[in-house]
Amino acid sequence: MSTLLPAALAAAPLAAGWSAHLMWMRRQLAAAHRDPLTGLWTREVFETRARRLLRGEEALVLLADVNDFKAVNDIHGHAAGDAVLAAIGGRLERICGTGVVGRLGGDEFAAVVPCRQEAESALAAVRLALCLPVEYEGRRLPVSVSLGAAPVPAGTDLPSALRRADEAMYAAKRADGGWCVADETAPAALATVNGRRVGRPGTHHCGEGER
Repeated sequence: MSTLLPAALAAAPLAAGWSAHLMWMRRQLAAAHRDPLTGLWTREVFETRARRLLRGEEALVLLADVNDFKAVNDIHGHAAGDAVLAAIGGRLERICGTGVVGRLGGDEFAAVVPCRQEAESALAAVRLALCLPVEYEGRRLPVSVSLGAAPVPAGTDLPSALRRADEAMYAAKRADGGWCVADETAPAALATVNGRRVGRPGTHHCGEGER
C-alpha cells in the first residue's frame, strides 16, 4: 500500500494550521498600519501614500483639528472623546473618497485629495459635514473642527504642503474655528515650535467658525 495518502492526510492538519497562522499574520500586519481607534492609516503609512499621490497629481492637502477637544473629554468622558474622534475619522475618509486620509495623532487628522478646484467651497462643505453632532449613549455631542488646506501642484513635497495646511489651520483656530486656505504665493514658514509654525502667516479665504 502506498504511503503517499496517509502522509498527505497526516500533513493536512499542519497545512491548515499554517494557513490559519498566515491569515492571522496578514491581519496583524494590516492592523499595524491602521489607527486602532479610527481605522485610518497611521502617520507613517499616510505619509508614504500621500507622497506617492503628490508626485503625480495636483491636490488639496487638508489638516483637521478638533476644537476644545479637552473639554469634550472633561465634560463627557474619554470614551465619548474616542467616539468623537472615530466619527470624525470616518466622516473624513468618506468625504475624501479616492484621497489618502490618516490620523496624525491626538485629535489631528490629515488628508490629500486629488484635484484642487474650488478649494474654498469644498472646504466649507467638508467642515459642515465634520461638525455634525455625534450620537453617543443617547446624547448628541457637539463637534467643532478647524480646517486648513493647501492647494498644491503635482510634485510638491509633502512636508511643504503640510506646513502650508498647518499654517492655514491655525489661522482658522485663531479666528475661533472654521476653515482657511493657504495663500499659494506666500512662502511657507520654516521655523517650528513643537512641530508648529511660528507666526503662521500666508493665509487667505478664511471662513467664519463656531464659537
